[in-house]
Amino acid sequence: MLQGTGSDVGKTVLVAGLCRAFANRGLAVRPFKPQNMATNAAVTVDGGEIGRAQALQAIAARTAPIADMNPVLIKPHADCSAQLVVNGQVRGTLEARNFREARAPLLADVLAAYRRLEAACDLVIVEGAGSPAEINLREGDIANMGFARAADVPVVLVGDIDRGGVIAAIVGTRAVLDPADAAMIRGFIVNRFRGDPAVFEDGYQAIERLAGWPGFGVVPWLPVTARLPSEDAVVPGPSVGPGSRIVVACPITPHIANFDDLDPLKLEPGVELRMIPPGRPIPAETTLVVLPGSKATVADLHALRREGWDADIRVHHRRGGWVIGLCGGFQMLGRRVSDPLGLEGPPDDIEGLGLLDVETVLGPVKTLRRVAGTARGAPFEGYEMHMGETSGADMRRPVGHLADGQPEGATSADGRVAGTYIHGLFGLAAQRAAWLTPFGVRGGGIDHGASVEAALDEIAIALEKHLAVDALLEVAITARPHRP
Repeated sequence: MLQGTGSDVGKTVLVAGLCRAFANRGLAVRPFKPQNMATNAAVTVDGGEIGRAQALQAIAARTAPIADMNPVLIKPHADCSAQLVVNGQVRGTLEARNFREARAPLLADVLAAYRRLEAACDLVIVEGAGSPAEINLREGDIANMGFARAADVPVVLVGDIDRGGVIAAIVGTRAVLDPADAAMIRGFIVNRFRGDPAVFEDGYQAIERLAGWPGFGVVPWLPVTARLPSEDAVVPGPSVGPGSRIVVACPITPHIANFDDLDPLKLEPGVELRMIPPGRPIPAETTLVVLPGSKATVADLHALRREGWDADIRVHHRRGGWVIGLCGGFQMLGRRVSDPLGLEGPPDDIEGLGLLDVETVLGPVKTLRRVAGTARGAPFEGYEMHMGETSGADMRRPVGHLADGQPEGATSADGRVAGTYIHGLFGLAAQRAAWLTPFGVRGGGIDHGASVEAALDEIAIALEKHLAVDALLEVAITARPHRP
């Protein structure tokens, strides 16, 4: 199990890279994260949903994503509440005030999922959440040491040297941990080092001496990680392809979700993808506005109006610009969005942007399915993940059709506004080209999936070079002597 000295120290990428490295050695590997808090999620082959990071790690392990890989997923959808997903299915709503009490009973679900994975493979690589040093959260913990001790899984601690203070972070973690928790840790990894690792040799030895744990290596800063799907953090600003010709703008709403749908656009020469933070207008030079998914469609519609982005989008459309809505963004483009049951907060009924002649009523049944089909004469592959039903006249002009012939999505009468429930729509190069060609941009011919696979291979090679991978495997073998 990889745990971190804090959040965002690179655990997700290290787990993915190790999954690929061990899969390359011929081992049957499975990723696992007991508890994840994220708005980016993916649909599994067994009809559930898990964190996007675990879906990426499954790809790295060369296996299909299943619900057991992330048995508890918490998806914030309001300031003080979140949707609780257990074993891939919605189980209810968590309030901030009862979160700590509610999570402890979930340990049984977590352990059962882990044991099923463990029985089906040679090696499970577990990712922690946050940090075990947050000892104020230790009681009832199922994400870090609470899980590690209950499942008897050895831990390797990851520190991020790029943010500074890595010696104090690792040694300080040892200092604040309960002795029984500290005993679970077998060593440490220093991540994201820029420059010559030999410069840090004295610091590395100091950590070993002061923490009493051996080091498993120093991982350099890996620029290739930028080609992996986005997990949780939205980075504002532009992503510029060589020879950019069009601007694609995406407003960053408070509850933005599954924004990795836009990652494939970064592969395209001729496209500048701009993530627009609050307080900034949608640029006048924008060719295409993309409204991405949302974990709280109604709340994000209110946010669009507070920021004035609704007016920006309408002006953009009147000037001849194009707009695409993905999932929650599709719902926002319609005439109304209703939440009569209060699934996202207090019951509400709100006027949409009115660019599509459709209406959405949010409901308790969540659609979760992997899909394929054709849109604009090109194939697509992706998944649906949404609550609510959308209907209206513009549905008679679908964006495309699923493999079974079922129409999907809606298009405005002028053809410049489209909405779809398909996540991953732009993953295949031919599908991106179908959308970009009208703007004079020739697609680059790179499937996003192939780019991710190549990046994972590069990361695995780097980890084999810079980490004591054999020693890490020995830690796992020692912990499971019944396994060959």
